[in-house]
Amino acid sequence: MAAAEADQTPPPEIDKRRLRIIFAAIASTLFLSSIGNTVVAAALPRIVSQLGGLDYITWVVTAFLLASTIGAPISGRLGDLYGRKVVLQAAIIVFLVGSVICGTAQNMLTLVAGRLVQGYGGGSLIVLSMASVADVLPPRQRGQAQGVLSSIFGVSSIIGPLVGGYIVSHMSWHWIFWLNLPIGMIAFTVISLAMDKAPSSGKHRIDYLGGFLLASLLSTLVLLANLGGAVLPWTSPTVLALLALAPVVLLLLVRVERRAAEPIMPPILFTIRNFQVANSMNFLVGMTMFGTIAFMPTYLQVVKGLEPAESGMFLVAMMFGMIGTSILAGRSMSRTGRYKWMPIASTAFLGVAMFCLSNIGPDTSIWLISANLCMVGIGLGPTMGISIAAIQSAIPIENIGIGTASVNMFRLTGGAIGTSLFGGLFAMGLGRHVRPLLPGGGDGPITFERVIALDPDLRAQVIAGFSEAITPIYGVAMILAFVACLISMRLEELPLGTTMPDRNTAPAE
Repeated sequence: MAAAEADQTPPPEIDKRRLRIIFAAIASTLFLSSIGNTVVAAALPRIVSQLGGLDYITWVVTAFLLASTIGAPISGRLGDLYGRKVVLQAAIIVFLVGSVICGTAQNMLTLVAGRLVQGYGGGSLIVLSMASVADVLPPRQRGQAQGVLSSIFGVSSIIGPLVGGYIVSHMSWHWIFWLNLPIGMIAFTVISLAMDKAPSSGKHRIDYLGGFLLASLLSTLVLLANLGGAVLPWTSPTVLALLALAPVVLLLLVRVERRAAEPIMPPILFTIRNFQVANSMNFLVGMTMFGTIAFMPTYLQVVKGLEPAESGMFLVAMMFGMIGTSILAGRSMSRTGRYKWMPIASTAFLGVAMFCLSNIGPDTSIWLISANLCMVGIGLGPTMGISIAAIQSAIPIENIGIGTASVNMFRLTGGAIGTSLFGGLFAMGLGRHVRPLLPGGGDGPITFERVIALDPDLRAQVIAGFSEAITPIYGVAMILAFVACLISMRLEELPLGTTMPDRNTAPAE
């Protein structure tokens, strides 16, 4: 009887000083991975001028996104099986190895290969960092921590291009990757000292086939989103093959995971309401978010005549809105234990913000556009942290890692598909509103220099056409945001405990 009572005793809480050290290490690894993609954007022109290989330039970014999308669920599941600490350490090493490959690259193919390695480590770090919060904090306290961690994405989006721009202006672009080494080694050391190794939970059977099929499915979806209609026509053999491959791989993955002893993506998760709702919402929010980020700089540069650096700075308004509401939402959830109303309110507000952006035009004040972008950030802010907390409170503790990974996986996949969808809408808009106005029937690429060279009256008409080509994107984004709002109403508000759950049946750190 005494033994049974001892087994039910809640595990002791971690010392607050040690908890702060662990959280600092988790935050630094998350920042390391999230800045890994944003810092490269400003360096791409310099990289191309030195390495050549213009045909591969989009793959410098796409390779990181693709590998991140694959790495997140696989490493999340491995963290569930073998403990977060060892997998987190391995992910840091993988990320740093990728950084070294990029830092020593002498041609574009080597750089892309390094970005693949770096992206796998980066996607793993994002998921493992956020899942580690559930290992050291009770559910009631996770909201504030997840809010702070979610805001790091916004901070990296602001700092990354600034740091990258400074480095390429004053040093070799290779230093963008070398600077990852000291940050990564510090984080590795702190995690090694502060986090406990997970107790042995027996021998596991790794679902290699399931992992391969999941990676294949995600690769197919991301490649379709990035290639279809942009790099290759939708009727090209490559794109048609990917379109045919996706449903086949999905069916095989479902069949394999139902039979696997320890599936990489447990089918039981898809029967849990909060898992369904949060990830459906995040898929749509990802489409909306990445669509805004991808096309607003073009609007600001062509329609409003801003310099590239200036257009990037106006996105800071969106990031500040995102950071602020992400932190406030986390604090509110930790204080009250309530969270269902926040994604409903934030996605509704996001829909209103998109409606405002869909009505901007050449005469709209740049400051009004900036205010609208801040509104977008306010609507986006609470969604990721609240989704993670809602899923973590609903799923079995042994699936915390893969459950957390699913949020990032669905958001990134939605972002890739959304960017492709909006790119197609933009191309249609250019064909309808801009090309007929250009001399020679609008043949050839439409560039900023080509627009500037037009006579003033025609240029004004073309700029108005650009506006009409881009603003429908935000009309579609508005619909997606309101659909996400309707979906989020099905979220189940489960009680958030104030004590740590028993981890005898699952790995801890």
